[in-house]
Amino acid sequence: MTADHDSAGPVALITGVAGQDGTYLSELLVAKGWRVHGVARRDPSETDAGQYLSGVTVHVQDIADTDATANLISRVEPDHVFHLAGISSVWKSWQDPVLTTRVNGLSVVGVLEGCTRLQERVGRQVTVVNASSAEIFAGSGVSPQNEDTPIAPTSPYGASKAFAHHMVQVYRAKGLAASNAILYNHESPRRPDTFVTRKITKAVAAIAAGELGVVELGDLSVVRDWGWAPQYVDAFLRMAMRGRGEDLVVATGVGSSLLEFVAEAFNSMGIADWQSHVVTSDEHVRVVDAPALVGDASRAHALLGWRSGYSTGDVVRALLDSEGRIP
Repeated sequence: MTADHDSAGPVALITGVAGQDGTYLSELLVAKGWRVHGVARRDPSETDAGQYLSGVTVHVQDIADTDATANLISRVEPDHVFHLAGISSVWKSWQDPVLTTRVNGLSVVGVLEGCTRLQERVGRQVTVVNASSAEIFAGSGVSPQNEDTPIAPTSPYGASKAFAHHMVQVYRAKGLAASNAILYNHESPRRPDTFVTRKITKAVAAIAAGELGVVELGDLSVVRDWGWAPQYVDAFLRMAMRGRGEDLVVATGVGSSLLEFVAEAFNSMGIADWQSHVVTSDEHVRVVDAPALVGDASRAHALLGWRSGYSTGDVVRALLDSEGRIP
């Protein structure tokens, strides 16, 4: 299939379309009248993600198959590509570092090369927005971090994202309008409950209902910058529409410890003696973990007019509300 660029609306291709960010971004673009194609590793109609992808043409393939990706880009002829696919868990990256490197590293090369070839063939600009990560700064020893912070990953996930980040910069120098959205933690009800924020809010809701006694967690002293996912995909769109390649931190600029996140969740449910419901275990402590990842998004504010509107407390309450049990 070849896209008809004489018809209304830009054409977008979203990799990882069935994930948290992919579903929110696809909904945003479809609502704006864009023609949206998405890449998923399995048929979204067989998962919960299918309900969010109305109006999206989904292509099922292995994103690490670079030839398949380049061929898909050639057929779809997108104006904008949002590369969101990949293994997104630091913990999982330690369990299978080879797979993490293959998926997160090779996939971006297929996207960038496919877009470069398309741009050269059709003679018009193709923009790329890549989902980079705050984990590329994990070992920098600097907080807060900005676009000039030294890249120093401390996990297979962070290293794979750093490679992808650099490849975007390489292809940008070659003439592709390729950008890195350096993403800090951003949550929503569509986040899998294997992530600690969803684990906490689901457990706290269950404890409040008398269905669970304790929640088991790791290091509560780590500090993270938690935002709201639907607002972050708006930053992706703004980056694409600028039509130039750049690296921008997407974050709230405010850090909270995991302990503060837990306390906020229990307090929101009216549980004052929450300490008795929390158990810490070394099993949940990462091999190497950055003590504080907080992003300075001043450049995104200045260039995009984008700001996060959610505090950590807002995120906690919105997640609890999605469980249907907040008082």
